[in-house]
Amino acid sequence: MIKSLIRRTGRLISAAIDAAGNVLTSDAPAEAIAAEQAGLYEADEMPAVEDIEAAAGQYSKAAELARAGDRGKRAAKKVLDRLPAGRYGAWLVSRVTSNRQTADLDAIRTIFKAHGLGDVPMRQSAPSLKVERLADADETAAAAELVSA
Repeated sequence: MIKSLIRRTGRLISAAIDAAGNVLTSDAPAEAIAAEQAGLYEADEMPAVEDIEAAAGQYSKAAELARAGDRGKRAAKKVLDRLPAGRYGAWLVSRVTSNRQTADLDAIRTIFKAHGLGDVPMRQSAPSLKVERLADADETAAAAELVSA
């Protein structure tokens, strides 16, 4: 048991050192790293591990419900998209024009090319939050102890 705990602690420390090394040796400029870290908790503001676990569980459940809802909508939309507008029992099916606008990248590329402006500048999207349940709860407890130490 003690050997197992020592091995796990060693793996966690190695992972933490690797992660720190990746941040420190990153090719990303300091401003980008600072922007990514903006809004994160300071060490003295960190919520309790129990609160973090509760939030992660709540997030995971909500994400699964959203995925299930999206799958249901896609399946129903396959039928509904092919219907002509009209009343079907208690339901009215119609199509409305959206007020949402998006940039026409093909037109923008044409304008850039016509004026010799090179490629259309693009920016990276913001990092997505990813929450995963760890398989081994003992490693989670050991990691929490390392963080709080």
